[in-house]
Amino acid sequence: GDKSNMIITTSHPGTWTRNIDVYLPPNYVRGSEVPFIVLGDGGSTAYVNLVAILDNLIHQRRIPPMIAIQIGNGGQDAQGSERGREYDTVSGTYTQFVEREVLPLVEQRTGAKLTKNPDGRATLGLSSSGAAAFTMAWFHPELYRRVLAYSPTMVNQQWPWDPSLRGGAWEYHSPWAGPAGPNLNVKPGGVISPSDPPGSPLIPSAPAKPIRFWFAVGDQDLFYPNPTIPDGMHDWVLAAELMAKVLADKGYHYQFVFARNSKHVDRPTVHQTLPAALEWLWKGYPIPK
Repeated sequence: GDKSNMIITTSHPGTWTRNIDVYLPPNYVRGSEVPFIVLGDGGSTAYVNLVAILDNLIHQRRIPPMIAIQIGNGGQDAQGSERGREYDTVSGTYTQFVEREVLPLVEQRTGAKLTKNPDGRATLGLSSSGAAAFTMAWFHPELYRRVLAYSPTMVNQQWPWDPSLRGGAWEYHSPWAGPAGPNLNVKPGGVISPSDPPGSPLIPSAPAKPIRFWFAVGDQDLFYPNPTIPDGMHDWVLAAELMAKVLADKGYHYQFVFARNSKHVDRPTVHQTLPAALEWLWKGYPIPK
């Protein structure tokens, strides 16, 4: 049946630490206001060329000089993990963590003055952190308006389970599909009661927000047709296609790349597309002469 509301009995609160890596653009004058990008899953091999890419794009004046902040995840993956709690939760909680704990520390340690202008604040992520990158902007467009994601987990993987949004990130683009197994609410006489009416998905039912979104998925991306999660809401390719449709219907500025011969967060795809993706992402933002 539906595993989205599973309870992980061995999970417990703990103390978590993580690495934060900060890139400062060449010739940055400490104390001057600067745009920035927050990267989830900091330290990933997908970012191995990030410094060279930023140096080159800034030098070529294809993007504004900016600070890049890589934040490591809390560890493990999916339901029951700290990483899942941070990235797959569809709420503003992770944004609050970044705003209250990470950004002040970055300013303190580097002497940088991070811009408060939401047009100068971007997010980037991979898989679940890609979903989190979008979630940061969706719940706080007054803080973030530019989003870049590879294989974003726009599927039913929220943890802890939230009864008010039963399909997790799947409900950005589509209604909750309901449990795969029979509904356990049985009426007198043994008749199975219907499930609650599916809620309206978030993007189609809300006014368009000032979010610019670049995302990519591979033709060999993740898909779980196995009996473990048979809910019809765990197909990364379908989720990305549905995201593109609802974004187009609402008039969002977005770019969707469907990469051939490409797997989940495919490293060659990232390395080939990231420069152009960053250039598109920052389109319209002033570049100093």
